[in-house]
Amino acid sequence: MADRLMLLDTASLYFRAFYGVPDSLKRADGTSVNAVRGLLDMIARLVAEFEPTHLVACWDDDWRPHWRVELIPSYKAHRVELVVPAGPDIEEVPDPLEAQLPMIRETLGLLGIPIVGVAAHEADDVIGTLATHATMPVDVVSGDRDLFQLVDDDRGVRVIYTARGMNRLELVTNEWVVAKYGIEASQYADFATLRGDSSDGLPGVAGVGEKTAAGLLGDFGSLDAMLAVASGDPDAAAAAPATMSASMRAKLTGAHDYLAVAPTVVNVVRDLDLPSVEELGARLAPVTGARRETLEDLAEEWNLGGSVTRLLASLDRAPAA
Repeated sequence: MADRLMLLDTASLYFRAFYGVPDSLKRADGTSVNAVRGLLDMIARLVAEFEPTHLVACWDDDWRPHWRVELIPSYKAHRVELVVPAGPDIEEVPDPLEAQLPMIRETLGLLGIPIVGVAAHEADDVIGTLATHATMPVDVVSGDRDLFQLVDDDRGVRVIYTARGMNRLELVTNEWVVAKYGIEASQYADFATLRGDSSDGLPGVAGVGEKTAAGLLGDFGSLDAMLAVASGDPDAAAAAPATMSASMRAKLTGAHDYLAVAPTVVNVVRDLDLPSVEELGARLAPVTGARRETLEDLAEEWNLGGSVTRLLASLDRAPAA
């Protein structure tokens, strides 16, 4: 079997598990375990269906990095529970989910799945770096469409999109992005910058929605090119394959301050100093010995049902190195 790397946007998945699995599932001490059970079942299914040989759980060491907030103060502001001047800010997370995060980390560790996070960076940045530097095809698992910017058919980078649920997974390739938005995947970050995203507190350019953003990128190719035309640069205008209306120039120039910083916020970081996939020990393998016994004991102690058994069975089928 050819090597294939799977990168989990872990927070995206455990939030989905928490809200998708009944909170009535608890340990004997009353601690909820729905997010743990749901996440393990998700991973078991993903491993069985897509057959990765390597797997990394990418983590939000800082879900709202201050360097992004300094550029756009509204970035994820609606999800802040407590501002921490020295950072990271405290995200609004339900207490029953917060209590499960240590269990999730412990379980993933026993399964041999490396957890990778970087200070002052989001999981998206870890994913961006690992996907960019991977020497094998990559599946990014997330419900966050911002990661569509990583899709690269030539390198075999695709997104397994979970927004519609685990029973309606969508495999995002460049063709999918073109059909959905009318742009190339390589243009997605510029598209998102122009359109904005209320879920992330990104205002976008006033009067520019999805269709207009796609049309601009179809005409001019990139945000940089259209801004050069909007600025009145005669050389850029002469080289452009299309003309720009006065009203559109006004919209873009009126959003100058936002457009000067938004690409830095929207583009995922691709050059973090990270160990290689091999150095991380990301190759999947059966769990044996004391680790397996501990997991089986925890499955009983934490009321994890068959989720541990199903994931162990998926890993038992992992191909030998």
